[in-house]
Parts: sequence; structure tokens; C-alpha cells
Amino acid sequence: MKNFLDENFLLTTKTSERLYHEFAKNMPIIDYHNHLIPEQIANDINFENLSQVWLYGDHYKWRAMRANGVNEEYITGGKSDYEKFEKWAETVPYTLRNPLYHWTHLELKRYFGVSEILSGSTARKVYDECTAKLQTPEYSVRGLLRKMNVEALCTTDDPIDSLEYHQQIAKDGFEILVRPAFRPDKAMNADDIEGLNAYINKLEQVADVSISDFDGYLSALKKRHDYFAQNGCCVSDHGLEQIYAEDYTDQEIRAIFQKIRNNQKIDFSEVLKFKSAMLVHFAVWDHEKGWVQQFHLGALRNNNTRMLSQLGPDTGWDSIGDFSQGRQLSKFLNRLDTEDKLAKTIIYNLNPADNELMATMIGNFNDGSVAGKVQWGSGWWFLDQKDGMIRQMNALSNMGLISRFVGMLTDSRSFLSYPRHEYFRRIMCNLFGEEVENGELPNDIEWIGKVVKDICYNNAKNYFNW
Repeated sequence: MKNFLDENFLLTTKTSERLYHEFAKNMPIIDYHNHLIPEQIANDINFENLSQVWLYGDHYKWRAMRANGVNEEYITGGKSDYEKFEKWAETVPYTLRNPLYHWTHLELKRYFGVSEILSGSTARKVYDECTAKLQTPEYSVRGLLRKMNVEALCTTDDPIDSLEYHQQIAKDGFEILVRPAFRPDKAMNADDIEGLNAYINKLEQVADVSISDFDGYLSALKKRHDYFAQNGCCVSDHGLEQIYAEDYTDQEIRAIFQKIRNNQKIDFSEVLKFKSAMLVHFAVWDHEKGWVQQFHLGALRNNNTRMLSQLGPDTGWDSIGDFSQGRQLSKFLNRLDTEDKLAKTIIYNLNPADNELMATMIGNFNDGSVAGKVQWGSGWWFLDQKDGMIRQMNALSNMGLISRFVGMLTDSRSFLSYPRHEYFRRIMCNLFGEEVENGELPNDIEWIGKVVKDICYNNAKNYFNW
């Protein structure tokens, strides 16, 4: 029997062990999509305690605590940081076979050297030991990134963000590359006319322009897109239920925009046309600048309206959606490809039923200009666990080229989430190692080791031109 979380955790064969320890383990990390807060990196803060760095904003843990019967006061409410941590510690033993169990203990071990199994009985000792370390210089947020061998990361930023903290980080000469990513979801959210108008008003101020018509709106957004590029941005990102690819005319979109600005109701077809037009414009700008565009598709958000009204979005009330993805995604990519305006693209699905759809869709638009120009992204959100990763990599292997895959990302708000790259690397090495030992792949350790290194690091480095 193997010990829990030993050096060969998740590695079931000698070849798997060799692939991980000799080729994957020490590769740097390029985290090309996350939700880290740039201000915290710029100011190189030290978190006051373990709860603040580990529990704040982590809706994965919040959902588990709620499922375990923990009162909301101990999750997002007014209880003290230690009381919240204690409730999390009491929940951890009940997360067996959930990826949170693995992540929790990997993070304690890799960052803090803590090997105890977290539970209610070990909560105080773990909390005090980790909190004490968090007060030291090497446990500042930059120190935490250094511990995990992070080379580059992309935060997620709205077009109206000032990027002042990215500028501060660059001015400081921080050795880890921290770049913004252009996330214009709010700029196309015609489902909420009041919210969109408020956003446009803010955009006027930030872009220092008056927006009276759709052309003016595009001009202001393009100005922000240019500003992001001037500040090192080379990645965009969209979080959507599905791709929008309705037919429309420029005249229709101008008329819809005037309705929006006049606070007039627009019907569902007009909402879809407006979103479709915005996506095309963003994609064309991305292509012009040589950016990589990302599309995260399939989340059914804010299902619990009672809790949404109390806590707001991104607090743990989202789930996998069952949207129809194929036809509209094909239409959108095909339009851009036909006009030779398709940027390098990464597509992520949240519904595992779409795995084979995504694995085959990318092959329709890989034109030989760039290796892996259109990518199917790694298991995302509810799928960034062992089974989800294996299913994604198997489908990609069967229907595409896993050897050209740009690998893992954290998609996290936590500076303690980087062991997810290790988790992915171990699982990936085990897939290759098992097939070598089963005679399904040749025992060419150098070549397979090179492919492993490429998936861990080299492919992403080349793809993003960093």
C-alpha cells in the first residue's frame, strides 16, 4: 500500500514516475488564465492569516462547506477568520474523493511543509503554523509565486480597468511576467440594459470620449483594447454560456444600440444579434494584434436568486449548463476564418458532454499556419479534477494532437492554487507511462519526455510568444 501524497502520488508505474520526476516536475509554470488580484501582486502583500489567503473568494470550498451543513455565517458571514477556518477543517474529512481533498493537502505540503491531515482536531495547529509563516517576507504574494516556479501569468481584467497595478509591477522589475487579459463580458451584456448603460457611462469617462452611437462605442472600446496592448496584453478572454453567431446587419446593430442608450426594451433576437456583433469586433481586433483569444463556454450562472441577492455573483451558485454549442461555434469560427481574421484561439467547455465536440471542432480551423492554432483548453472549473482531466486528454489524444496541447492553467483567485499544475502533470505523466508499460507506446523515454515537457511548458511559451 502506498502512503497518501507520497513522492509518487498519482503515478502508478515506474515509467510514469520517471516521466514526472525527470521531465515534468521542474518545468516552470506559465499560468495564462487566472483571477489573481493585480493590486496584491503590485503591493507584494502578506496575508494576515491562512483563512485570508485560502478561504476568501474560494467558492469551491464554500460549496463543500454548505453541502456539509455549515451555516453561511461561517462561510461568507461575520464569524472570525479562525472560526471560518475551523469549519473548513471540519469539512475536509468529508471531501474524500473530491479534488478539494487532494488540493487541500497538496497546498499545505508544497507551500508550508505541513503533512498533517487537516481536520477539526488539527485545525488550530495547522492554522497557527501557516499563519506564522505567512507573516514572513518569503510568504508575501510574490514569494508564494516564486515558490511554485511561476514564470508568467495573466490576470483577468475589464476594459475599463486602469492597469495601474500592472504598470507598477512592470516598473518594479518583478522577475515573474504579470500581464493583463482583456475580458469584455460586461461590454456586450445586453441582457441587462440598465447595467450596460451604466457600463457605457463609465467607459466614456475612462476613454475620455462621448459615446452617442454604436460607432462611438466601438471606437471607445478599441481605444481600450489598444491601451491594453500598450501595457503588455496579448490575451483576451470571454466567459459565455455559448458563442453567439446570429446574422445581422450594421444598420440593425446601430439601431439596437440606440434602443439601449434610450433605455428601451430590446427583444431576445436583438440581444443575440448585439452579442454576436460585439464578439466579431473583439475577435477581429485580437487578430489584428496577434493576440490569443479564449472562450470559456457552458456555465449556468447564478442559479440561486435568493443567495445571489444576498451575496452577489461568483459566490458559489453556478453549475454546468446544457447549452447547444456546436453549430454556433462553428459558424463564428468559420466567419472569421473565411475573412482570414481568426486569431489563435483556445476553447473551454464546462459540460463534459461537449468533449468530443470540442476535440473535433478545433481540427476544422487548424490551417497549418501555427502548430495548434485552435486549441481545446484543459479541463475547466468543475472539470479540473482527475476524471475531467483524463477525459479531456483522452478525447484530445484520440481526435487531435495532445503533443501540441498548451496544458494547464489555474483559473483561480488564490495564490495557493499552483499545485494544480503539479496535479495535472502527475495525471498526464501517468497516462503516458501506463501506455508505455502496456506496450501501447514505444519505450522511447527521451521523445515522450520531450512531449511531456512541451505540454507542461514549451507549447504555451511558444504559443503566447513570451
